[in-house]
Amino acid sequence: MTQTDRTNPPTAKLTFGTMTTMVIGSMVGAGVFSLPSRFAEETGVAGALIAWVVAGGGMLMLAFVFQFLATRRPDLDAGVYAYAKAGFGEYPGFFSAFGYWASACVGNVTYWVLIMSTAGALFPFLGAGDTLVAVLLSSVGLWAFFLLIRRGTEQAAAVNRVVTVAKLLPIGVFVLLALFHLDPAVLAANFAGDDYAGSLFDQIRGTMLATVFVFLGVEGASVYSRHAHRRRDIGRATVLGFLSVFAVFASVTIVSYGILPMEEIARLRQPSMAGVLESAVGTWGSVFIGAGLIVSVLGAYLAWTLMAAEVLFVAAKDRDMPRFLARSRGDDVPVPALVLTTVLTQVVLVVTLFSQDAFNFALELTSALTLIPFLLAAAFAVKAATGPGAARTHTVVAVLATGYTLFLLFAAGLKYLLVSFIVYAPASILFVMARREQGRRLFSPGEAVILGVSVLGAVTGVVALATGWIRI
Repeated sequence: MTQTDRTNPPTAKLTFGTMTTMVIGSMVGAGVFSLPSRFAEETGVAGALIAWVVAGGGMLMLAFVFQFLATRRPDLDAGVYAYAKAGFGEYPGFFSAFGYWASACVGNVTYWVLIMSTAGALFPFLGAGDTLVAVLLSSVGLWAFFLLIRRGTEQAAAVNRVVTVAKLLPIGVFVLLALFHLDPAVLAANFAGDDYAGSLFDQIRGTMLATVFVFLGVEGASVYSRHAHRRRDIGRATVLGFLSVFAVFASVTIVSYGILPMEEIARLRQPSMAGVLESAVGTWGSVFIGAGLIVSVLGAYLAWTLMAAEVLFVAAKDRDMPRFLARSRGDDVPVPALVLTTVLTQVVLVVTLFSQDAFNFALELTSALTLIPFLLAAAFAVKAATGPGAARTHTVVAVLATGYTLFLLFAAGLKYLLVSFIVYAPASILFVMARREQGRRLFSPGEAVILGVSVLGAVTGVVALATGWIRI
């Protein structure tokens, strides 16, 4: 192998089947195991059905957006980041890359918290996954996975393919057993959600961040687009993966309402799916779900770590991140980007020690951080759909996807918007480093305005946290 070969290893190519399992593997993680209580805290069966129609329809529009852009702009790699940059400039593209990457890192924290919370049912010193011992054990697992992924992209993707198949088994068994034990009277009593003081709209709004979290990964194939064996596989893998997972998520939520009164479901510790099944079949149901959760979560963690490092790597190759993040070695592994990904995940893991509810905090922050990248990708699709050769249906889909992401920003509320600014604002240091490496002007007038807004939002968020106006 020549020196050039060693510094620029060949790009690993992934088949349609592998890319589809990456989409499914990245979406089926911690979120599905938390759905019963997350929904029962907010609404009854009627609200849940409407929420899934809204979330499923909106996310399907986003899936179609990624399918459309994969074929419309095959020159763009790394999905959400590249689309934001092409549509709105380098600084918004940088923010999209950073926000997507940061959301993946925070999302990875939910996996470790949920694993430790599951084990906490047997070992009380692990608590709800947020004790010092739990964080230390999670940190060991965190760096062990770093060493695994460092061995190579193709090896990690192969492991993810096997794990994806394994993780769907306990979820499928849960749905079948819940259907068998479903009590129509309990389901009917949970239908209207009369115990909730808010309007039906407020109930549905309350579920939105949970649905965003479980659908994160729908863009997985587009993020890894440079590895696609055939370009058209990106869109096909995205839509097939989404439809498969949507059916699973909606089923898990609705059948749970037929097992227990919703106020009892809402009080279950995470993973609430285990508590639902335990009430139906006994203790073995909780153990079965706990084992399935660990397999599922570790597989999702693997997929998300791969995607997070990939976004940083491609952004650095495009000179929108510092050049040290563009280095790769071994079997096409962007090691510096992987190191930075693992470090941020470690930092957020430590922060959970100071959170009132570590799992829900990490879940909702993950969703909030992803909304800006999704909004910019959908808005870029609107621009791309107005050019020659685009069908009217592409414009309609892009507009609907944009409207859906705007609604999600509203549903997230001010709290998570301000906390997101706290994460986003310091990221500009990386942008400054990249510009200085190139000897370029740091910020244009328009970029300076975006910087000012992000800094102002971050300062407001810090003050709100310090004064207790918002809590994590």
